[in-house]
Amino acid sequence: MASPTFVQLANGLVTAMGQRMDAAKTIPEGLVLRTGDGFLYAFLEDPNEVSLEGIRRIAGDVGTDSPRLVVLTPGRLPLALTAEVLQRSGTLVEGSRFAELARQLGLASYLGEEPRPPPEPRARLLPSAQQLDAVMGRARTWLDWGVPALALRFYRQALEMKDGFGPARVGIARSLLGLGLVDDAERLFQEILAVRPDDLDARLGLAAVLGARAKPREEIAIYRTLLGEDEARVEVRAHLVAALVDLGDWPAARVELEAMLGSSPEDPQLRFLHAVALERTGEGPAAEREREESRRLGLSFERESALCQHLGLPPPNDPGAPVPEPRRAIAPRRHPARTRAPKRPPARRAARRPARKTGPPSRARTATRRPANRKRK
Repeated sequence: MASPTFVQLANGLVTAMGQRMDAAKTIPEGLVLRTGDGFLYAFLEDPNEVSLEGIRRIAGDVGTDSPRLVVLTPGRLPLALTAEVLQRSGTLVEGSRFAELARQLGLASYLGEEPRPPPEPRARLLPSAQQLDAVMGRARTWLDWGVPALALRFYRQALEMKDGFGPARVGIARSLLGLGLVDDAERLFQEILAVRPDDLDARLGLAAVLGARAKPREEIAIYRTLLGEDEARVEVRAHLVAALVDLGDWPAARVELEAMLGSSPEDPQLRFLHAVALERTGEGPAAEREREESRRLGLSFERESALCQHLGLPPPNDPGAPVPEPRRAIAPRRHPARTRAPKRPPARRAARRPARKTGPPSRARTATRRPANRKRK
C-alpha cells in the first residue's frame, strides 16, 4: 500500500497540471487516477513491488493498447515491465524525469529535496503572461524529451489560460501526433489552417501526418517545397532532416545537417545528429568526437535519451547513476611447490621357487620325524 506522503504527491502532481480527476483508487502498488480527458495516471511508489500481472491489470483499465496510459514512479521499473508498458503504447515517467516533474511543479519537498527557487520575473510581462510562459516552457520541454502525454497536458493547461492561443493549439496537435492519435492531430491542424492558412507550424504538422501514415516521400516533398519558398527557414530544414533520418537516407541527411551547422555550429542537437550521420556513413572516430562535442555544448541527458530512443540507438549512460566500484582482481592461489621424493629403484623380484608338491609326504621323511612329546632315551 502506498504511503500517505506518496499519495499526497500524486494528487498534487495531477492538480498542479490542471487535471480534473474523474475517479481515483488505491491499488497495492500505489494510486491510479482517471482524468477528465480520458487519461489514466498510475503512480507506483516502489518499482520493486510491481509485478507483470500488476502492469497488465492497470493497463486493462484503460484499454488493451491505449496511448492514454501514463505510468509514473520515482524509481526505475525492471526491463520486462518497461517493455510491457511501451508495448501497450503507454508513457513511462521514471527516475530523474519523475523528480524533474515534481521540481517543475514545486513539489520537490515530497521527495526530500529543497524547493526550486522561482525564476526571475521577466520585465514588462504581467503575472498571468509569466505563468503562461512557464507552462508553455514545461510543455516544450516534455515534448522535446519525448514524453508527449505530459506535453499534451501542459499545452491544454496553457490553452485553458488563454483561449484560442495558437502556439498551444499547435502544441496540442503535435502531442497528439506523438501519441499516435493521427486522426485527431490531422483534424486539429486543418482547423488551425482554416483560420490561418499561412501558419508554418500547422503546415509542418500536416507534413508530419503524412510521415505518420507511412508516406515519407510525400512528407519530404512538402518540406522541400517550403524550403523553396524560403531557404532561411531553419525549422523546415530540421523537419526535413528528421524525415530523411526516418527514411534511412543518412547521406542526404548529412548534407542537410552540415548546411545547418554552417549557420548554427554550437547547436548541441545538430551536433548529435551529425555524429549519428557520420557513424552511419562510415566515420566512426569522427562521430565519437562529434558526440562528445554535443555534450560539451549542453546536450542534456534527457534530450540525448529521447533522441537515442527515436533513432533506435542504445541509451546513453546516466551521469547521475552511481559508478560501480571496480572489482579487485583476485590473485590466483599459489600452492607451495611440492617436492617429489626420488623414485626408488624397482625391487628385484625374487627368483621363483618351484612350487611345492602338495601330495602326501614320502616315507623316508616321515620316518625321521620325532614326535614332539616323546622323550629321548
